[in-house]
Amino acid sequence: MRQQRLAFTLAAIFTAFAPTSANAATEIQFWHSMEGALGERVNELVEEFNKSNPDYRVNAVYKGNYGESMNAGIAAFRAGNAPDILQVFEVGTATMMHAKGAVKPVQEMSEEAGKPIDPKAFIGAVAGYYSSQDGKLISMPFNSSTVVFYYNKDAFKKAGLDPEKPPKTWEELAQAGQKLKEAGQECGYTTSWPSWSQLETFSSWHNVPYATEDNGFGGLGARLAIDTPLHKRHLENLANMAKDGIFMYGGRGDQPNALFTSGKCAMITGSSGMRANIAKNAKFEFGVSSLPYYADVKGAPQNTIIGGASLWVFAKKSPEVYKGVTEFFHFLAKPEIAARWHQQTGYVPVTIAAYDETKKSGFYDKNPGTEVAVEQLNVETTSNSRGLRLGFLPQIREIEDQEMERIVSGKTSAEDGLKTMVKRGNELLEKFEKSAK
Repeated sequence: MRQQRLAFTLAAIFTAFAPTSANAATEIQFWHSMEGALGERVNELVEEFNKSNPDYRVNAVYKGNYGESMNAGIAAFRAGNAPDILQVFEVGTATMMHAKGAVKPVQEMSEEAGKPIDPKAFIGAVAGYYSSQDGKLISMPFNSSTVVFYYNKDAFKKAGLDPEKPPKTWEELAQAGQKLKEAGQECGYTTSWPSWSQLETFSSWHNVPYATEDNGFGGLGARLAIDTPLHKRHLENLANMAKDGIFMYGGRGDQPNALFTSGKCAMITGSSGMRANIAKNAKFEFGVSSLPYYADVKGAPQNTIIGGASLWVFAKKSPEVYKGVTEFFHFLAKPEIAARWHQQTGYVPVTIAAYDETKKSGFYDKNPGTEVAVEQLNVETTSNSRGLRLGFLPQIREIEDQEMERIVSGKTSAEDGLKTMVKRGNELLEKFEKSAK
């Protein structure tokens, strides 16, 4: 009996001190904003990583929408208990960059961990948005989208338009809209995310500045530069189409999406990420095409800019945590993983290898239109088309949306509306510049 007790005691001692994978695993906290089906996809990715990397355990936690999770992450950092990884929407890039001492740049982290993440592996427009002026990744590209053009093929047929030849220019769009109206269509064209689509992306697509200082990449002194003849021409065009009953303003954000999926509007410019929702809910055949442009503008079309979000790493973490985060990011960038994320979610493939993998699999042939977003992004960018690096960009968008509403409803002119956008937007940029120094 005594020997049995002794055996149990020794076994307990050895068990207590024996290393286990659970005890040895380095915990990594990951806060994100993916809910519903997207949240399920994130959880699947994390579970797959954890199973194949027993030395690390990523804990994915939903922390609300983009604005809520970003505020929660910053507040947690100030309180000394920040997560290791935080998903931040693209318009929060400048804010994160200039959160003094809060961020560990991704490329620097991966190099210190001995496993560098190569920015050249990513699609140019994606890497450019999340890189420093010298081309080094600051955050990890993850879920990126861009603006594309959707159209109702059934409505086109009814109006006598070729369903395989969508409009390529704004002039052609107006003509198609008129024919659709004459055929009884209640609304020819609408747009979701007005400021992102009609000002930010419009500028990049036409290779003209949205702001000075290389759209903010050159420094905190950047100021809005959208009070130009081209921007005025475009907003006047939208206002005229609205007056003629061709264009219908449907609200801010993704509110206008319902105008298209319901069949009320036959054309829409919106996120590439809305494709799955259209496919699920629309009762008509639809097509996806590149954005319209003004053919007489030199350098157009150039490339679109991205939406979505990237993954940021907080500073003041242990070397072991940074090694684990580096491994997790390499996992997310694997061609088969990034390709699967792209195909399942509707976000664009952020790496070139994931794009090649998807193309080779025949996915684009089986799902026409899904390649458009990638083709618009997979172009060598310019100082005008790389993206935006501006503080208070969410607030600037609100000002722009407000003024565009006034322009298309005839309450103010395009010229005056643009002047107001620039004046009020620049006041915010001046405030941000002072706070960031």
